[in-house]
Amino acid sequence: MAQILSRRQAAETADRLHREGKSLVFANGAFDLLHAGHVRYLAAARREGDFLLVAVNSDASVRAAKGEGRPIVPESERAEIVAALRCVDAVVLFDEASPAGLIAELRPNVHAKGTDYTADSVPERDVVLRGGGRVAIVGDPKDHATTDLVARLRRG
Repeated sequence: MAQILSRRQAAETADRLHREGKSLVFANGAFDLLHAGHVRYLAAARREGDFLLVAVNSDASVRAAKGEGRPIVPESERAEIVAALRCVDAVVLFDEASPAGLIAELRPNVHAKGTDYTADSVPERDVVLRGGGRVAIVGDPKDHATTDLVARLRRG
């Protein structure tokens, strides 16, 4: 199982990978109620480089973005589930609404985003490019969404 790192440990890991000339891939999301779309996104992200670091939104940041009642699964369990995926090398939790600050700190070689974006529409694009990285759009079509799944479950 991958390690769940503190933000400081994630920065140290990124520095080590850069020194070793290895490619750091950064992916992020809430990963509330993990589904096939999440797994496909992360597996495709991993193929973009040597090391996949996944930033998982904290409970507070999910609640701010998705509203009361979310997340369904607490941050510690979401991080553990993501860390258990074979394609993931490390996980870090983040509290901000956007991963831009963490991206600026870590300077990933690749920022992997799902197919609901284009390379030009990724909100963190400028931060990635300033750090010398590139954006990769990965995964299958966005036919899966936890928000839709939760709505179906509530309808019964």
